[in-house]
Amino acid sequence: MPRAREGNAPAAAFAPRRTSTVVYLPDGVGAHAEALATLGPHSTGVGCIYLPSLDQVDLKGLEAIITSSCRTLTAGTFTQRARDGGDATAP
Repeated sequence: MPRAREGNAPAAAFAPRRTSTVVYLPDGVGAHAEALATLGPHSTGVGCIYLPSLDQVDLKGLEAIITSSCRTLTAGTFTQRARDGGDATAP
C-alpha cells in the first residue's frame, strides 16, 4: 500500500514561464474538455494548461475553467489527484 501524503496546496495556481503561462488545475483538464475546446491556442498536461499567448486566449473561458476547478476542489467532493483519474462526479 502506498504511503499516504497530506498537505496544503492552492485551489488554483499559475506560473509565468518563458515559453508559456501555465495554469494548474488540481481536478485535471479532463473535467474541462468542452471549455478547453473554445479556449484558444493551448496545450495540456494531466493537470495543467499551457498558454503560449494570453492575448489569444478567451479570458472569460479561462476564468470559467479556473472557477469550476476551484468549486470542485472546495466542495468536498474531490476525491482523487488528477494524475490518478480525478473525477468531480466520484462519490
